[in-house]
Amino acid sequence: SMAACLIWIAFGGLPLWVIAAVAVIGTIAADKYEDTVKREDPPEVVIDEVVGCWTACWGFEPTYAIVGLFIFRIIDITKPFPIREMERLPGGMGIMADDVFGGVIANLLLRGLTWTFFKGGMETILGFVGR
Repeated sequence: SMAACLIWIAFGGLPLWVIAAVAVIGTIAADKYEDTVKREDPPEVVIDEVVGCWTACWGFEPTYAIVGLFIFRIIDITKPFPIREMERLPGGMGIMADDVFGGVIANLLLRGLTWTFFKGGMETILGFVGR
């Protein structure tokens, strides 16, 4: 995941179509690899982690990448509902889906944190509460 974060920073972010293309190609490749090695969700397949990290960081300046990675890793490790259920999908879809959805959740959390603490959100909240 750190390598994915460094790629994100080096390229100054990536367009959504690149993330989607890597997700599709990665799903197909993971499916074929899983069939070849006859093991479910082999740990050496890491393209799902890359796509999850990039999804978490999508739409943000590269300076947010480390925070996006951190949030994504927490979600990826804890696998809250419904991410754990997505992991049960068959083949490459199950390998990729939980990390993509974890990346989406991480992205939304990062947006909320950014708005709350850095874009005037906290001032708005405190101003509303103080009235």
